[in-house]
Amino acid sequence: MAEKALTVYDAFLRSEKGPKITENVWDNNVIPVTAVELKEKYEIDFGNKFIPTDPDLKERLFRAGIEMLVTVGILNVDTGRAIIVTEEEIRAGIRAAPKRIQLGENKDAVILEPRRSASRKKPIIQGGPTGATVSEDIFVPMIQSYAQEPIVDTIVSGVMSTVDGIPAATNTPFEVKATLAEIRAVREACSRVGRPYISI
Repeated sequence: MAEKALTVYDAFLRSEKGPKITENVWDNNVIPVTAVELKEKYEIDFGNKFIPTDPDLKERLFRAGIEMLVTVGILNVDTGRAIIVTEEEIRAGIRAAPKRIQLGENKDAVILEPRRSASRKKPIIQGGPTGATVSEDIFVPMIQSYAQEPIVDTIVSGVMSTVDGIPAATNTPFEVKATLAEIRAVREACSRVGRPYISI
């Protein structure tokens, strides 16, 4: 019988019982050491190309990625434990993943689906500061500058550094207030340029 994909409940339970590890050891030892070992094992070399196009190299990258995930798991920084997964769970998750999804609505909708090498289909272009800290006074104009570009299909928001001039510190009510302000600001910026339903 095929193994099922990992659920959020499975991940939660494993994040409380998995091997303990500090974020520092994870970032500075576990990940780089394992990556180097797998790079050598699978003979991964991009040469002077930024995006691999060789089918054999792409297959080796995929196999190395699977082995990396099985070997190290996923670090839950809040619990300081690794969530260990099996190859069967990873493959079941890939099989269960949607093959096509709509992002945005109405005239701003785009379809996200797999692309193959040398595809003539345009890739989805995301615009935005991608989680970077942004001053609240420039937040709307900055998002608007991305949303007004016709090539941009979806918006990836930034994080307001302050809300009403008060730092949006983690684990405070201002973190929630800033998140709500970010959502309103992104919607406002997109509406200003006639793209109210673009995916965020």
